[in-house]
Amino acid sequence: MEAVGRPPDDDPGGRCAYQGAPGAFSHEAVIELRPWDEPVAYDSFDAAIEALRSGEVGCALIPVENTTIGRVEPAATLVEAADLIVVSEVWRPIRLALMAPPGARLGDIRTAESHPVALGQCLGALGELGIAPVEAFDTAGAARAVAAAGDPSRAAVAPARAAEVYDLSLLRNDIQDSADNRTRFVLLGLGAA
Repeated sequence: MEAVGRPPDDDPGGRCAYQGAPGAFSHEAVIELRPWDEPVAYDSFDAAIEALRSGEVGCALIPVENTTIGRVEPAATLVEAADLIVVSEVWRPIRLALMAPPGARLGDIRTAESHPVALGQCLGALGELGIAPVEAFDTAGAARAVAAAGDPSRAAVAPARAAEVYDLSLLRNDIQDSADNRTRFVLLGLGAA
């Protein structure tokens, strides 16, 4: 699936669901792959899929597998059980960044918050830095929470773009344990592919 400047003739565009907050990897994937759609954030994979079923959105982009940690649960199980069509799929590189409130230094950080899947992709790096992982509902949601708290001992693991969105300082880029860290996203729809 490749992004183009306008939707194909058989795709009128519209709204595309994803799980997470603005600035999340899924949000980036929707922008890149479906630039003609409005990305619509949902707090859970269930909610994103239900929005598609109900007609609130025309498609949903869901991560189902990662080269570092394997299946993305519960998303992969939900997709397998859904009565929806997999329209297309794409593998995207995932680059994780460690970010904190402005003024925080790497040596100040005690905890790093993120989605459990993202934390699983950088446990080695966090361990080497002496930073304890803390699970959150989403990568960009963790960045938003860290920004709101303003605590220099708390960081988030998220896409670098989330630092811009939530006015955080990038402490370190590319903290994923594997240089070839990629995630497979599936685009779900109601109609035939």
